[in-house]
Amino acid sequence: MGVNITFLGGADTVTGSKYLVRHKDQSLLVDCGLFQGFKQLRLRNWNPLPVAPNAIDAVVLTHAHLDHSGYLPVLFKEGFAGQVHATPGTQALCKILLPDSGHIQEEDAAFANRHGLSKHAPALPLYTRQDALDCLPMIKATAWGKTFQPIAGWRATFSAAGHILGASSVLLEVAGRRILFSGDLGRPDDSIMNPPDDAPAADTVLIESTYGDRHHPPEDILAELGPALHRLAGRGGVAVVPVFAVGRAQALLQAIAQLKARGEVPRSLPVFLDSPMAVHTTHLFEHNQGQHRLSPSETHALTHSATMISSTDESRALAARHGPMVILSASGMATGGRVLHHLAHHAGNHRNMIILTGYQAPGTRGATLASGARSVRIHGRDVEVNAEVVQLQSASAHADAGQLMLWLQTMPQSPDQVYVVHGNPEAADALRSRIKRELGWRAMVPEHGSTWPS
Repeated sequence: MGVNITFLGGADTVTGSKYLVRHKDQSLLVDCGLFQGFKQLRLRNWNPLPVAPNAIDAVVLTHAHLDHSGYLPVLFKEGFAGQVHATPGTQALCKILLPDSGHIQEEDAAFANRHGLSKHAPALPLYTRQDALDCLPMIKATAWGKTFQPIAGWRATFSAAGHILGASSVLLEVAGRRILFSGDLGRPDDSIMNPPDDAPAADTVLIESTYGDRHHPPEDILAELGPALHRLAGRGGVAVVPVFAVGRAQALLQAIAQLKARGEVPRSLPVFLDSPMAVHTTHLFEHNQGQHRLSPSETHALTHSATMISSTDESRALAARHGPMVILSASGMATGGRVLHHLAHHAGNHRNMIILTGYQAPGTRGATLASGARSVRIHGRDVEVNAEVVQLQSASAHADAGQLMLWLQTMPQSPDQVYVVHGNPEAADALRSRIKRELGWRAMVPEHGSTWPS
């Protein structure tokens, strides 16, 4: 019996990454992510997996973003009893992100119940903060480059993917087959993260395609962000910046500090980081020197580049402040968290600004704002959008189409098969076509729920 892969997430869409690798009576799940975006995708989080959690022997995580790790508390709650393997950076970030995810879900459910916003009575969280805390002891850390056995006889090795702290590609070796999971690949020219390692030899490759149909602009984040903040300061407005707490929040903080140092943005412009997750993550950079480009002095400066907001009382107090000021707050696609309150409070004022800093999955509020919509639904009501909406094209933490192709070309030899995953249909098919045309490799875009040989 050969090795096969079932695509339980991250196929037909950019979220919910879950790849089930099976050989004989053993199963390993690579990534365990939440679906985000359109309601029909989010509803998949509530559907039982087609495999019993207690029949999965182990999980390997590429990184800690919730679309790759956020389903772990559900898997544990429903009977998974194996071990989760991750890099030390991913393990540390999961300790921050997963409990916060549970907390936000509890808050959202409580808000829906208070205001009658759910057809369910009562509305329930997918999982709680305590559920997330309960699953954390399952996560075992292994450094990049050290081969380990997630299942007896199965070998796995992490290599650096450059996307966020701890982000990895995974080479899985089972029954004579070498399967490479790219994970989310970072940019070789990222302002904070080191570039991805070269790809090792493999028989089968799963390659992400978030930006499989486009290229990043030549200008850097400073060239885009500087003029926007200069306009904002000139009119005394408030910039609400939905940020991914891990990675983009820190890149934005560094960029703003550089713009201030260069005199392109007033040094007096107040900056607030209103996300406990982002605050804790920012401090993690100090404990992970060498995993990013920042020097110790730059890392120290990063933690002092904004007023760090942790408590809900401090967050609420920001509503009483007048501009100019910049509020960075999670989540990056405005799907939940404190940023929703800031958007509801500031989106209606034409002096203000909403700055989108990364990929906005279809069906998210971030995508709605990026489309130019004049209103966005927040907490059950339509909020008018009069603020200037700026979408930064240079702030993404994902490799673009050309960079994905260059990474594939670092492989020492051609693989037998490439599966294009983690992308919207247009992006995934564009990359598939390019791989076939330019490299002459077999490539396909698997459907959600399909099973294919490795």
